[in-house]
Amino acid sequence: MHMFFRTLLHTALSRFGPRLGHYDVARTNFVTLPTDQDILRHMNNGVYLSIMDIARFDMLRRNGVWQVFKARGWYPVVVAETISFRRSLTLWQRFTIESRILGFDDKAVYVEQRFVRPGADGRPEIYAQGYVRGRFLKRGGGVVAIDDLVEAVGVAPDDLIVPGWLLEWGGKIALPPTRAEAPSVWS
Repeated sequence: MHMFFRTLLHTALSRFGPRLGHYDVARTNFVTLPTDQDILRHMNNGVYLSIMDIARFDMLRRNGVWQVFKARGWYPVVVAETISFRRSLTLWQRFTIESRILGFDDKAVYVEQRFVRPGADGRPEIYAQGYVRGRFLKRGGGVVAIDDLVEAVGVAPDDLIVPGWLLEWGGKIALPPTRAEAPSVWS
């Protein structure tokens, strides 16, 4: 239930946050709450993914992509995500999630998200880093083609490149399409 209230709060805050270009880095601020903690008294690994959702929505609202897609009847879904942890976030720590759209492959969009806090030298230090592979669906049914996405938001700048390892990961972990069979057989 706490994610519901956090989502409402950040939905309201994103209306007043600085506007961004489609491919700019969005910075969304959070505080680690008691409901985020696991039995080891640091933020639960599943909470990281939930908070990433909120930060992505904030990014999409502030960079204008949400309005473009809403007008076209499109909505985002996560196809796959991965996260690596470096340091723990503990109770009441303030942190920022830096989110940016990296680019596209032939089926999906890739987003990088970093959990950061000030380091000893005052510069942002990465505590965790996640990557999301997403698609956009049409409210009337079907998948939005990548060409249509690029037409709507523009081509990613040349300095933003989806790393080769991430494209390979996206291809290797993909499940069969929803209309294909996907039996659960352990070998």
